Amino acid sequence: MQPILEMRAITKTFPGVKALTDVNLSILPAEIHAVVGENGAGKSTLMKVLSGVYPHGTYSGDIFFEGKERKFATISDSEDTGIIIIHQELALVPLLSIAENIFLGHETATNGVINWFEAFARTRDLLKKVGLSEHPNTLITNLGTGKQQLVEIAKALNKKVKLLILDEPTSSLNETDSNALLALLQEFRAQGISSILITHKLNEVMKVADRITVIRDGKTVDTLDTSTAKVSEDRIIKAMVGRDLVDRYPARTPKIGATIFEVKNWNVHHPQHADRRIIKDVSFHVKRGEVVGIAGLMGSGRTELSMSIFGRAYGQKISGEVLVNGKPIDVSTIPHALDAGLAYVTEDRKTYGLVLIDHIKHNITLAHLEGVSEHGVIDDLRELSVANKYRKDLAIRCSGVYQPTVNLSGGNQQKVVLSKWLFSGPDILILDEPTRGIDVGAKYEIYGIINQLVDEGKAVIVISSEMPELLGISDRIYVMNDGRMVAEMPAREATQEKIMRAIMKSWEH
Repeated sequence: MQPILEMRAITKTFPGVKALTDVNLSILPAEIHAVVGENGAGKSTLMKVLSGVYPHGTYSGDIFFEGKERKFATISDSEDTGIIIIHQELALVPLLSIAENIFLGHETATNGVINWFEAFARTRDLLKKVGLSEHPNTLITNLGTGKQQLVEIAKALNKKVKLLILDEPTSSLNETDSNALLALLQEFRAQGISSILITHKLNEVMKVADRITVIRDGKTVDTLDTSTAKVSEDRIIKAMVGRDLVDRYPARTPKIGATIFEVKNWNVHHPQHADRRIIKDVSFHVKRGEVVGIAGLMGSGRTELSMSIFGRAYGQKISGEVLVNGKPIDVSTIPHALDAGLAYVTEDRKTYGLVLIDHIKHNITLAHLEGVSEHGVIDDLRELSVANKYRKDLAIRCSGVYQPTVNLSGGNQQKVVLSKWLFSGPDILILDEPTRGIDVGAKYEIYGIINQLVDEGKAVIVISSEMPELLGISDRIYVMNDGRMVAEMPAREATQEKIMRAIMKSWEH
């Protein structure tokens, strides 16, 4: 069968870094092709070459699409041939409607006057194809992330897509939305549309991919055909990281001490709707040297709980008590929470965790400038020394601490966020989705950092939507649903079924 796309010997260099070296990729008509690799392996760079983000002339190698050589100078050039990319950060305008977003730049206009009747009719057809029943007038800001992702796909269908590229499409979706999206890709395959799926979720790759290309250190190392070869997650991981990951969670002998952190009868109301109680009488505790996991479905209130505890960063009409070493502490502002020994690593590192346009050095010291300053004046050499220490300790892969954080891979960005909070010297660290959107190798390194922290006698709270992760790294697990703690169990006795049963049972009461 003749491939619809061939990328031959693609090489792309940035100053001082060879991002891609002789990469080859071929996509067949009507196939779902997964591209996997560690963070920084070159997957996104390759897709940016293909979609014209990096124009012809800035890389070497050839691109053939539908049998013809293509030299894309802009994204519009690739879109005009039917290659559409949907990035991890969705490119939708929140305060415009679904219809306005779908036709943005491709308006249904005659002599400058938009034909809204036609735009709405076509929007309805497109939404039907992706399984949405929303009115075309609905504002994007009023949709959940899963539905926004489907609007992006509807937008691609409007551009007569032949090859759809999805970069980490399910990284911020719950299981139901993820499954709906994967089912949609299978539907497109039946209609003759090819898809490239870039994801770290290997269970999704195993579920839908026809073939899998593995990229490591900017080179193609393997292409596996799931219909002919026996492909396992372990085989993919070995190709990705160049070694066997015998155990995905590093071993640790827990040294658990006395209770260090306690929350009692915590109640939080919605920041805009004061009559809506989001967190309801929550009480929990964490001991020194203990990793406590908080499991729950999306929307269960885990992030709202953490943010409200950390300096009341979420909510209003907050009541309850927070204790450290048995004594009540003031967490009414973020500086007070920091002074009390708390730190919170947000689930959204790009929006809330980092100043992306600034370099690594400034990001690392941002939460504790007193640690690198004298009488309010920053000591540049001390700051440089601190940044280099964390770069080494956390193995941040970068050209130097003056590299802008926006140019780092997801896993290395996460390490910068961790460095920032570790430098503030916390005793209690709350990690919200610490491994979201990062690969198995980087995950293993983050788990190692968590183990190191609890070995030092710190307490770590981990919120994760990946149940195997919570089971693999926690000592004890709380289950949260609808703003309440509904179960507590030692990790050694916990299973995914037990956790789900606790959630389902809580709905019955």
